[in-house]
Amino acid sequence: MSGSGSNTVAAIGITLACAGAAASAHHAFAAEFDSKRPVNFKGTITKGDFVNPHSWFYVDVKKPDGTVEKWAIEAGTPNVLFRRGFTKQSLLPGTEIVVDGYQAKDGSHRANGRNLTLPNGKTLFLGSSGTGAPFELDRDTQKAK
Repeated sequence: MSGSGSNTVAAIGITLACAGAAASAHHAFAAEFDSKRPVNFKGTITKGDFVNPHSWFYVDVKKPDGTVEKWAIEAGTPNVLFRRGFTKQSLLPGTEIVVDGYQAKDGSHRANGRNLTLPNGKTLFLGSSGTGAPFELDRDTQKAK
């Protein structure tokens, strides 16, 4: 092949490689998180990253003994979160929040966020649809409904 034919093949190859990389970056809930390990805690936002394919926010959780656990919470895409009522002002560092979600399978301080409750009592849904994550926690049992 010569000229424009080989350029077309190269362009298609690059496009497919990029699409594959993007698809592998987006994962199913069950690949990393455990629906049998619900978490619910109060913490303070230290940082928020509205990035694709998942937004992340970082929370310091003060334990009863005074130590601080640093948690990373995965959420839906920025566009989805903004349509649900989030603004960049919602997750400013220093904001105290309550997080409901599911811990990482490896036991690290990472979680797939389900709900986030703001200081004014407003609860916002964090998850992204179609990932296989349970829809919500039963507040009494802290198990998926």
